[in-house]
Formats: sequence, structure tokens, C-alpha cells
Amino acid sequence: MGAPAEGGGASVSLEWSTRPLNGKSVEALFVSTGVVTLAEIGDKTQLLALLLAARFRRPWPIIWGILFATIANHALAGALGQLIADLVSDTLLYVLLAISFLAVAAWTLVPDKLDEDDTPPISRYGAFMAALVAFFLAEMGDKTQVATVVLAAQFDAYLWVVLGTTLGMMLANVPVVFLGHAVAGKLPLGPIRAVTAVIFLLLGIYAGCLAWG
Repeated sequence: MGAPAEGGGASVSLEWSTRPLNGKSVEALFVSTGVVTLAEIGDKTQLLALLLAARFRRPWPIIWGILFATIANHALAGALGQLIADLVSDTLLYVLLAISFLAVAAWTLVPDKLDEDDTPPISRYGAFMAALVAFFLAEMGDKTQVATVVLAAQFDAYLWVVLGTTLGMMLANVPVVFLGHAVAGKLPLGPIRAVTAVIFLLLGIYAGCLAWG
């Protein structure tokens, strides 16, 4: 498990780990991809992808909208996580990480519902703009955005965390756009949520051990 850079609190580092892929970057990429892919299954953004696919029946504009919305949203979330890691001491950072991971673990067990406020007036937009606006807004404050903040703070690998969380979003949502109910209706959501919660729980315990060790 990667750890944030030493020091913190004195100044904000602007070197946000865009260096080439290495062992820690691979870890950040795969952990971020895996946990977000699992966390997205049954999430309200997956339900939103299903709704958009049913209304527009034009998969590629929806997919591009999801991609650009996710990049923008997770880039901001990752930057916030990196900023937090730079501003606070290592011990406080690990405590915050432990609390955040445990909170996301509990949050993952709660089934999502799609609110009307999460969907823009569909008739006013084409498929691309509807997906772009709807996904960006739906991700604000969502557990995958929070997970991106926390993962970026955990790993000193901003670029790879954002790439991983974005890839996780696409892996979870693209099949739904193409296959719709045929995919979403057959997924074992209970076990998937349980596995995801356990992963976040383990990450929280690990961060807690670093804080108190």
C-alpha cells in the first residue's frame, strides 16, 4: 500500500506525481480501478447510465459524456485529496484516511436510488450533453468521488489514481449503456456491495495501523 510523501503542513507541494509508471503507481492504478468498479455497481450513476441508454438509444455519445464528466469530476476530487495530503501531518492524514475509508465502507452497503434532481431536463439536451451534465452533477458528493479524494490522499500518485477511478467508472457503466437491463438485472448486488465494503474496511484498518503504529 502506498503512503503519502513525508512531511506535511509546512507548504503545499505542486509536484503531484505525474512521473512514469512504477511499482507504487501500479498499485494506485489497480486499487483505484478495482474499488471504484465494484463501488459503482448498483450505484445511482449506473442507474443513470441505464436511464440515458433507454431514453436515447445512442450508446457512444452517452459513453463520451460519461468519460468527460468523470475525468473532470475525479480530477478535481484527486486534486483535493492531494492537497489534503500536502497540508496535514502524516499522523493526522492517516487518521483522516482511516475514518474516511470506514465511512465509505458503511456507505457502500446502502443501496442507491436515483433522484429526479440527478437527471437534467432530457428533452433540452442531446445524448452527449445530457450524459455530461447528469454524470458530473450525480458524482458530486457521491461515494466514488469521496473515494477518489481519499485514494489520492492515500497514494502519492495523483495521475494514476484519477486514471484508475475513471477507468473503474467506465468499466462499471459502459456495459450498462450497451446491454442495459440484460446486464444490470442479473448482477448479484448484495455480495458485490459486501466485497466492496470489506475492501474499504481493510483500507481503513491499514490506514489506522499506520496512524497508531
